[in-house]
Amino acid sequence: MTDQKPLPTKILAQAFAPVRALFVGDASAGILLILVAAAAMVAANSALAETYHGLFHDSLAWTPIPKLDTLHLWINDGLMAIFFFVVGLEVKREWIEGQLSSAEQRRLPVMAAVAGMIVPAAIYYAFITGEGADELVRGWAIPAATDIAFAMGVLGLLGNRVPASLRLFLLTVAIVDDIGAVLVIAFFYTANLKVMWLVAAAVTVAVMYGLNRAKVSAYWPYILLALVLWYFVLNSGVHATIAGVMAALTIPMRGKDNDTMLEHLEHGLAPWSAYLVVPVFGFANAGVAFAGLGMEALLDPLPLAIAAGLFLGKQLGIFGIVFAADKLGIANRPENASWPEIWGVSILCGIGFTMSLFVSGLAFTGNDLLIEEAKIGILLGSLISSVVGYTILRMTSTHPEEDRLPR
Repeated sequence: MTDQKPLPTKILAQAFAPVRALFVGDASAGILLILVAAAAMVAANSALAETYHGLFHDSLAWTPIPKLDTLHLWINDGLMAIFFFVVGLEVKREWIEGQLSSAEQRRLPVMAAVAGMIVPAAIYYAFITGEGADELVRGWAIPAATDIAFAMGVLGLLGNRVPASLRLFLLTVAIVDDIGAVLVIAFFYTANLKVMWLVAAAVTVAVMYGLNRAKVSAYWPYILLALVLWYFVLNSGVHATIAGVMAALTIPMRGKDNDTMLEHLEHGLAPWSAYLVVPVFGFANAGVAFAGLGMEALLDPLPLAIAAGLFLGKQLGIFGIVFAADKLGIANRPENASWPEIWGVSILCGIGFTMSLFVSGLAFTGNDLLIEEAKIGILLGSLISSVVGYTILRMTSTHPEEDRLPR
């Protein structure tokens, strides 16, 4: 019996499987963000720099809302409300019917997410010293957020090498992390509150909740009221994007004839959020201008604190709490996952991009130098976390039976 030679098409399929993995499944949105971030940095440090910055920060010739007089503000305060709306839909679905629907399911990811926010913030504080420390303290929440698209994108590059339980763990931790980030923005990064606008926003939420209770299944009343809510919140002193989360929580899980109303809306908007809203936000915010910033800028307190918070804080907080919970019998570690693999995924949680950039803009509004330094810290910490996390997972895979190339 002669050995069969692999068909040329199969050889080609195997050869290009890693390339194909970049653009399908979990990896695609993360890879797009990486490309967008790179494009923004190239634009900000090339002959296009003036055009790039002018596009987003020059005053618009006309705007229907005077408060939003630049394209950058429309993106960060307006377009990003769609991102937060999708986050709110995802959180509600997971909390009611998904991986956070029972106390037992919530225990480990909630503990990991909380520790993964507290420890990075503590490390950030430890690195903030010297002149200007009082102002830098406002950025404590920058390294506390995990970017779902980036982290899942890097994990997706590993294919089936990583057990499904760890993918689920990373996703649920990132979802709880988003809840924490939204609360942090709402309570710690607000301007002077304007009571009448807040009352109007509260009444709008009450009306939307009333529609939910009345089992109204048409989408348009919720969408129109969500726009009204966004306008009220924009003028209230609370950041406008919080309106997206508030509106999402009023969307019914079930519509007419027990239709999965919330899931349909989430599935319809999620691709737009992942492949349009977040990349546009990334391109508008990731452009770090290195002119005038030497290598010593990497060692300035702010970028160093953010990078250390993301890379060291996330892995110490998440891995530490998972290890302690497992050994103390509080919660079991993810099924079929080794400790080195859990460590690798904990490091990947240090990839902060969308939410970290967003918080840095709120923390240092009006101080372009600090915002640029914050971007350096975010990109540096995220890069180190992605490379080290990927390498550890690649080297410590103990699931050869799952390591099969796509057919």
